Amino acid sequence: MKQLRPAVLAGIFVVAGVLSWAGARLWNAYGILPGVPLAAPIVLGVIAVVLLATALSLRSRLKAQRERRPGAKGVEPLMAARAVVFAQASALVAALVAGMYGGVGVFLLTDALDVPARRDQAWYAGFSVLAGVAVIAAALFLEHVLKLPEDDETPEAPAARA
Repeated sequence: MKQLRPAVLAGIFVVAGVLSWAGARLWNAYGILPGVPLAAPIVLGVIAVVLLATALSLRSRLKAQRERRPGAKGVEPLMAARAVVFAQASALVAALVAGMYGGVGVFLLTDALDVPARRDQAWYAGFSVLAGVAVIAAALFLEHVLKLPEDDETPEAPAARA
């Protein structure tokens, strides 16, 4: 399984941000812009904490397994694969959601912040972006913890040996 590249996550973040900024401008021009929910940064923060706790737990279990401590639980390959999939999916969704709220936040910052409700929405959007970045960082850390060591020797292809 290949590791996520931060450039891919940054690209998703930027594209989602630009599209949501344009959508917010359009929506505001022809209707009432829906609010940024306060729950968004809270949920993203909880996901970041879960990812970080998972990474720290698996790191200590892998360390105990490598040191061959008696009674060490270790990490089964299927569990590690599931954790990596969880991390990658969380990072991709966090990049999308953080980009979306980032675009809305930029729109709100550049348009009529003298309205108190809009100011609060801009704060919620900013906190959502920060929480999304925390999810991405925790997910990349979990992936790093479960990264398999690179083999120094690459097996030769059958045609190359002949």
